[in-house]
Amino acid sequence: MAAINVDENFLLRIESALDQIRPYLEADGGNVKVLEVTEDMVLRLELLGACGSCPMSTMTLKAGVEQSVLRAIPEIKAVEAVNLTPIGG
Repeated sequence: MAAINVDENFLLRIESALDQIRPYLEADGGNVKVLEVTEDMVLRLELLGACGSCPMSTMTLKAGVEQSVLRAIPEIKAVEAVNLTPIGG
């Protein structure tokens, strides 16, 4: 599924920001995929591989992925994952 609600240049900016954090995700057997940017400028991602089942995925998303994206693309207001594993679960 390709990202929706964004033009190609904006998507390239998002992917570039994610590329800054991907080596760390890949080192642990995970990755992320852009699904969409909502009208409220929330970037929705799918956690892939080990990230999809890791109990630390919430922390990784907020402390790593979201910070990398927000720093590079101030237009984005928040980052969400559609398949987060709850902490402790």
